[in-house]
Amino acid sequence: MVLGSPVRLSSTALRGARRLAAMAAATAVTASALTVTIAQPASADTTTQCSFPAKPYDGRPWSLQRVLLNELWKDTDQGAGVRVAVIDTGVDTTNKQLKDAVDAKAGKNLLPKKPKKDETGRATPRGKADGTTDEVGHGTKVAGIIAARPARKTGFVGLAPKATIIPIKQNDANGSGTAASLADSIDYAVKAGADVINISQDTAEALKPDSALEQAVQRAVQADVVVVASAGNDGLGGKNKKTYPASYPGVLAVAASDRNNERAPFSQAGDFVDVAAPGVDMVSTVPKGGHCVDNGTSFSAPYVAGVAALLRAKHNKGPDKWSQQNIVAQIEQTAERSIPGHDRLVGWGVVDPVAALTEDDKRIDHPVAREGVETAEKPTPAKLQLGETEQERNERLGTYVLVGGGTLVAVVAGTSLVYRDWRRRKHPTASS
Repeated sequence: MVLGSPVRLSSTALRGARRLAAMAAATAVTASALTVTIAQPASADTTTQCSFPAKPYDGRPWSLQRVLLNELWKDTDQGAGVRVAVIDTGVDTTNKQLKDAVDAKAGKNLLPKKPKKDETGRATPRGKADGTTDEVGHGTKVAGIIAARPARKTGFVGLAPKATIIPIKQNDANGSGTAASLADSIDYAVKAGADVINISQDTAEALKPDSALEQAVQRAVQADVVVVASAGNDGLGGKNKKTYPASYPGVLAVAASDRNNERAPFSQAGDFVDVAAPGVDMVSTVPKGGHCVDNGTSFSAPYVAGVAALLRAKHNKGPDKWSQQNIVAQIEQTAERSIPGHDRLVGWGVVDPVAALTEDDKRIDHPVAREGVETAEKPTPAKLQLGETEQERNERLGTYVLVGGGTLVAVVAGTSLVYRDWRRRKHPTASS
């Protein structure tokens, strides 16, 4: 696979771009001219599309209703001091919930200088150099799930609402991002001081071992950065393949779950999946203000990145400071499981934010399959007794004695009364 392998975004926000890319792909004739393949839609529901700005979402989204936020934020200061790099389509800071969440000075636009053009010959503008331009809305949604600040007239808020977002623009509606620009973005995020990196996209095709992208991922992991990536949306097609960078060692690969804590039908499955997180009907911030609903593993990944940011905030100081491996293992260990161990559909289970932040008495390096597994000494089987047991015999004899004694007393008492009445009748003057 060439270094310029295209990368794709994993959400429903790019349906139109996918159609255009598919038309262009039909004209490709060489590997070097390979056009971008945008991820298949997570849902056929077109109601998730919206224009910018959008109306604010009044209530509390279901993905947040499943979390006791006060308990989640109890000892984490809501992620304050933690920096999360969002490598995506940019993050629009005109949305009031993101204005104070984004470090624009640290942001970067790494979109290729000559972005791809659609079939009309129009290329998406590169936008601001600091990565705060987002024509698609994808990166703005991702950032909101992680660190959107509380606001009036909406119950939506990020899981780590005091964390700081580093916006890194690396892709656009035409799929101009490549494996090379994604690798550069990861390296830049590390240099910019990211504690967590969120990547809600994947390459259109598998990459060769030891590719530039894999090397960039490994450098980030070695720098003690938690790298979170979406698993992809090819589940409906039943494709059994690995996605990158989610499949690389050290990356926390996130699938999508629904309201029933089950794998969303579109979510990519595979042994590389580590955990699942809400990815259906996900409410989040959009450019210019307001909120929209979308589906995809693109929005499951930032849900987990938000939890990782809270863990970093809680365990980022002192001699017992947790490494990125500790944080990844904690998220996996405390996930809600349907089986004792790892599952190819949802990994170690559906992430449980509160459990991850409260069941943290000691740090671990790897998750352990323990739920539902018998570890105690097995009880000694009871002896099979075909006849009457000694206890049953004693109870039976005791019953006989009790009933017999009562009967004897009654007989004696009755006999005494009869004898007394007989004496009275025979000797009327006799003393009773």
